[in-house]
Amino acid sequence: MANILESKSGTLVDPKRIAMASASNIIKKGAFYNFSIRLDSDDIREYSFTDRARAEHMRKILISHLEQRIIKKFKRAN
Repeated sequence: MANILESKSGTLVDPKRIAMASASNIIKKGAFYNFSIRLDSDDIREYSFTDRARAEHMRKILISHLEQRIIKKFKRAN
């Protein structure tokens, strides 16, 4: 089930979709599989792996961590 949050003003927020949109696709550059995650407007983290399966697994983990961070940040603001 989706974890959709509602702000005081009535705006609906889906943290999972926001987190997914903050992560780039996995791209192969040379021998490495790269992706990046935008934590804030000025904080972008880039990750490189030699194995695509590891890159996909870590991307899923980091997206779930970012989702939890967004939920906590949203609840503090409301």
